[in-house]
Amino acid sequence: MRLKRHIERRFSISAQRLAVKPHIPWYIRWAIAIPLIAVLSSLVWWAYDSGLELAGFHRGEAARELSDLHEKVSMLQDENAKLSSRAASFERQAQMEHAANEEIVNQIKNLSEENVRLKDNLSFFQTLPLTQTDVESDLSILKLKVEHDSLPGEYFCRMILVQSVKQRNKAFQGNMQLIVNAVQNGKKVVIQFPSANAEEQSAYQLNFKYYQVIDRGFKVSPDISIQNVQVRVYERGTKEPKVIESASLI
Repeated sequence: MRLKRHIERRFSISAQRLAVKPHIPWYIRWAIAIPLIAVLSSLVWWAYDSGLELAGFHRGEAARELSDLHEKVSMLQDENAKLSSRAASFERQAQMEHAANEEIVNQIKNLSEENVRLKDNLSFFQTLPLTQTDVESDLSILKLKVEHDSLPGEYFCRMILVQSVKQRNKAFQGNMQLIVNAVQNGKKVVIQFPSANAEEQSAYQLNFKYYQVIDRGFKVSPDISIQNVQVRVYERGTKEPKVIESASLI
């Protein structure tokens, strides 16, 4: 029975139809497909490009504009580099001019101070002949002044040391000492200059034949109130001062 049914299904009218298809090699299929793909790609690209042109975008003009922008950027970069170099040069020149101006201002200030000292010295020398007639000591302290300096606690002492006429055949060598009498926190204090510092002591050495102008600065604590300053001048090899002079703070 099974065999009979199988034969009826295969050879009866209701059996499945057979279709005969020709065999096409794969290289022929690719030979046909590749040109079609290329044509379709070209059509798609043409449609895309036409759509851009219809929208107002032109690829050639955009490329030219982009090239122009690159050239402008390159030109601006070069110009910026040149301007930066010139600015740096101007800045260096301005710094040099500023330094030169500061130097000139300092020179003018120093010359003004020197002019004041020269005027004081001139005044001293104009009165020197009259002064020397009354001087009996071998060494004299003239024009002694103690004044405030620019900063709190800083002072300067000015004077002129003069040898008598009979002593001017030899140079005076020695040192000077400042004794500052002051008040600090309601108590009297005495401060001596120079201190034990070797460099400070060298600043108080004296060596002159006729006269020596002294302009010596000193510094104390800002809370110290100076009453007067005593100047002691010692000749080399002696322990007793050769001359003593005092002055109050101006």
